[in-house]
Amino acid sequence: MTVARIYRPTKTAMQSGRANTRKWILEFEPGAAKIVDPLMGWTGSGDMESQVRLRFATSKEAVDFAKRHGLAYQVYEPHERIVRPRSYADNFAFNRVR
Repeated sequence: MTVARIYRPTKTAMQSGRANTRKWILEFEPGAAKIVDPLMGWTGSGDMESQVRLRFATSKEAVDFAKRHGLAYQVYEPHERIVRPRSYADNFAFNRVR
């Protein structure tokens, strides 16, 4: 039996925006290794559950879905970033720590 992961994705490294990081995702752990096709070079797998990716507004909804369908699950809590509000003028303050 495969285990479902419930997590909230982090922001991408390509842009500074935080789009697509608000929803919780339920996806299954990979059940089989990926196979490279020798002729075309495509990657494939016989694991159909690895293609399932469900989005939920809250982690509670995702957990309730997993319980309702009898899925083993593991919840990964996100690391919240610490925002320290600063102004541009703080860069030029006389009492600034160097």
